[in-house]
Amino acid sequence: MKRFKYMILTASALLCGAFFTACDDNDDKPVFPESPDKEYDMSGFVRGADVSWLTEMEKKSYKFYDAEGNSQECMSLLRDLGMNAIRLRVWVNPEQGWSAEEGFFNPEGWCNKEDVVTKAWRAHNLGYRIMIDFHYSDIWADPGRQEKPAAWADLSFEELQKAVADHTTDVLSAIKARGIDVEWVQVGNETRSGMLKPDGAASSGNTANFAKLVTSGYDAVKTIYPKAKVIVHIDQGNNPNRYIWLFDGLKADGGKWDVIGMSLYPNPDSEDWRQMNNDCIENMKNLIARYQTPVMMCELGINWNYTEAEDFFTDFMTKAKQVDQCLGVFSWEPQSYGGWKGYHKGLFDDSGKPTSAFNAFKR
Repeated sequence: MKRFKYMILTASALLCGAFFTACDDNDDKPVFPESPDKEYDMSGFVRGADVSWLTEMEKKSYKFYDAEGNSQECMSLLRDLGMNAIRLRVWVNPEQGWSAEEGFFNPEGWCNKEDVVTKAWRAHNLGYRIMIDFHYSDIWADPGRQEKPAAWADLSFEELQKAVADHTTDVLSAIKARGIDVEWVQVGNETRSGMLKPDGAASSGNTANFAKLVTSGYDAVKTIYPKAKVIVHIDQGNNPNRYIWLFDGLKADGGKWDVIGMSLYPNPDSEDWRQMNNDCIENMKNLIARYQTPVMMCELGINWNYTEAEDFFTDFMTKAKQVDQCLGVFSWEPQSYGGWKGYHKGLFDDSGKPTSAFNAFKR
């Protein structure tokens, strides 16, 4: 059993450069709890949090509070609330990630290699297990958008495969150079329709190029972290048809993966979350049997102020733990609050305090 004893880290580098992108004149530093004798169980079923927005939120002076209203550094607070794993997304050149329809611009480079290493180092020093989520884009990659990075736009398909491998190797090598272990790596994010379109588009009966790109990422991961589990991740975990055609195609075309990753975001105003949970759990069982590989819920969320939010998370966590070869559950950006980036599916209320939904991650 992996246990982590909390230690107060006094090295100045931990607060200047290691915990932050850069030191500045801001005296408002996060507060670390002084509990040197407290132990945390970081083993077993994954109870995870994707906190990729964290450094940007801190730069914008967002603070995080425990239930009593005491200000606390976010990752240490999440650990106190039951989390044992951290997930971090990577964009290739996010400074170039412009989206006219969404007005997205990221001149600070949040979620680039350097920012990811900063957050991974923080998580590592708190004893967290770590997942790295490669989007292979300068901007969000999801079912509706799988855009090539600007620097890769004119590459041939063979060059594109090499770019995937080189980028994966570069980022993971930078993380490993800090002595940080990585337990899971996603090669692509919500790649239901493929990735790096149009070259890597996937459709029913045509996943050959997608499989080659996935394999390029897979092989690069294993070169740096041979024991890391590689995840292929798609959305709508309650919809088995989305999974079967894609993974049947990947298998037939020689694509490699170790774990099947899922997302699930019920809309309680129009969807029955209980049925969605049951359908997702059943899908997990069937996928495990069909492909003989584990599954993981990589993104789970529901509106923080939904009256049954705690019930939703508790129901899903309880059922997922009963599935042999379900490795665990990650909540997506639980630290988000106050309408940050228009996202309302975190686990904090609008005052920056944790909601009761965290109880599901303590059980």
